[in-house]
Amino acid sequence: MNIVSQRLGLWLAKFLSQPRSHYERFSVLTQAQLDDALEPGDLLLVEGNSRISTAIKYLTQSTWSHVCMFAGKGADGKGFVIEADLVEGVIRSPLEKYANCNTRICRAVNLTEQDRLATLQYALDRVGLRYDTKNIVDLVRYLLPMPPVPTRYRRRLIQLGSGDPTSAICSTLIAQAFQSVRYPIIPHETPEIQGNSSITYSAARLEPKHYSHFTPRDFDLSPYFEIVKPTIQNNFDYKKIQWAKPETNFRGNDDD
Repeated sequence: MNIVSQRLGLWLAKFLSQPRSHYERFSVLTQAQLDDALEPGDLLLVEGNSRISTAIKYLTQSTWSHVCMFAGKGADGKGFVIEADLVEGVIRSPLEKYANCNTRICRAVNLTEQDRLATLQYALDRVGLRYDTKNIVDLVRYLLPMPPVPTRYRRRLIQLGSGDPTSAICSTLIAQAFQSVRYPIIPHETPEIQGNSSITYSAARLEPKHYSHFTPRDFDLSPYFEIVKPTIQNNFDYKKIQWAKPETNFRGNDDD
């Protein structure tokens, strides 16, 4: 039965990985700007254009369907990321793989150098693990244009995965890497209960969520990760932008 499930999962993975048409890239970020801005350990959120990307974006009500970790530059001088690929499992991929995608850089704030290297090594050590095929089989049920799922329950549907330590999905791989050094992502606030059963919120403590409950958008929404925008770094000056039609008044169509 496991062999049948694995074969089914692999077939679904290949089917769901097929790109969809009409993908629009709105970013003007160049590959060179992305290379210069990224630091080892940074996260790259990706708006994918595959069938499964559409399902993930719908279920999470988010732009982002994939997350990977920038690992630095290889011997060829080109940047690469560690990611959990739907078909190939946890792999090293060239950064330029996402050159034509909408992306966002997230960076852990004040992460010590030791812990930064530890999170990166955690991801590198898992290269070769297979993708969690149970996650694929579960997700395919929600690929309908309008799945009969109330909005308040969509978040729970994405909390998938078999929990098999030899398997991985993109967001759980990254979540496990940061949780291995006890870095917060979006933890729960657990208020302390006093002896008389009263709840004291001022003494609340943080409790980490299970790693399988994370989605790519969590790293975007996390209060502990900053958003890095390469286009506004290095003394950005909007006055230096060369517009295609300098005479345009930006108030709309003059013919209106």
